[in-house]
Amino acid sequence: MVAPEGVEAQSCVMARGNTVWARVYYRNTTGEELRSVLTLMGPGGRTVELHCAPAAHDEPGTCETPRVPSSGTPGSAAAIAEFMGAGPVEEAPLLLRAGSERAPGARD
Repeated sequence: MVAPEGVEAQSCVMARGNTVWARVYYRNTTGEELRSVLTLMGPGGRTVELHCAPAAHDEPGTCETPRVPSSGTPGSAAAIAEFMGAGPVEEAPLLLRAGSERAPGARD
């Protein structure tokens, strides 16, 4: 996904064996430091959240949540990355939300 403000991002759920984690690939071309929250959502309302600080340059970057034990069927987890502007949290504009898609037929 690409925001008009200059942020590009793609989030996905990664899995290996019995572990799962979220990853976001991003590029920040805004010229400003941003805040980002990457959330891994699993079955039963379980979540893992990580705060990232995308640097103010045009180089691609990644951010990953910690790896956690998988507690559902393959494809039952989803990832969402949100990128916000700098400043007080209550005033920072949401610039981009990039989410992965759950596999067809996946349930909580």
